[in-house]
Amino acid sequence: MDFKAYCDEITLEVRTAIAQYIGNQKGAVVVKIGADGTPTKLIDQVAEECIRKRLVEDELCEILVSEECGNVCCSGKKGTIYLDPVDGTYNAIAGIPFYAISIAYAENGRITRGYIQNLANGETFYSELGKGAFLNDSRVNVSNTKNLDKCAMSIYGKKFDPGRAMQLGQKIRRWRLLGASALEISYIGAGRIDAFVDLRGTLRVTDAAAAILFCEEAGGYATDLNGNKAVFPDDVRVGRCLIATNMILHHKIIEYLR
Repeated sequence: MDFKAYCDEITLEVRTAIAQYIGNQKGAVVVKIGADGTPTKLIDQVAEECIRKRLVEDELCEILVSEECGNVCCSGKKGTIYLDPVDGTYNAIAGIPFYAISIAYAENGRITRGYIQNLANGETFYSELGKGAFLNDSRVNVSNTKNLDKCAMSIYGKKFDPGRAMQLGQKIRRWRLLGASALEISYIGAGRIDAFVDLRGTLRVTDAAAAILFCEEAGGYATDLNGNKAVFPDDVRVGRCLIATNMILHHKIIEYLR
């Protein structure tokens, strides 16, 4: 099966299903508490149900790990899919055109394919392990920015402990906070920003799996705050910190945060 073509197909279904909630506070109605322990909004549930139904019918994977429903056994013979049906829910409901669907496929515990689409404009970020990263079918690479004082970076800090984030933010040239992690990490691979730092400890596997593969296939690098390989458990209740960069800046950012 052509994984990208399949993702294109189900993403079109999601865009149609949630269209009425874009820029509409009706989509913000809380329908339940999700598996990740946070409130599930109507727009999230509609998107997730749309995809979960297809995955079960098409037997595409053995296990689905999704932000709202958690771990679900599907009827496929192998593989795990990590899904964030709407990354950037606030943006979608507010009508800010920066929100995405994120789908990653793993075999034997290793992410082999990643798909992210900005649902507002259709930009698609796709990668396969060992085959590179592609934005709308054109191969992309990370930036070659070498200095912190010339870089653009997304930085997320703890709400009640903003110290390190603020210090790093004062060092760099441009600070961006766009509100959709999967897209922001993908932007590193596309050379649009140079780094992404999340100090909150709330980033989950569903947020990051597809985007990290894209970033790395484009020449980037992703680790925890100590420079160790970023590892996310298959449990949406568990969050992590993350540093993702164009690789050139990685050591400098880690040292500065220390």
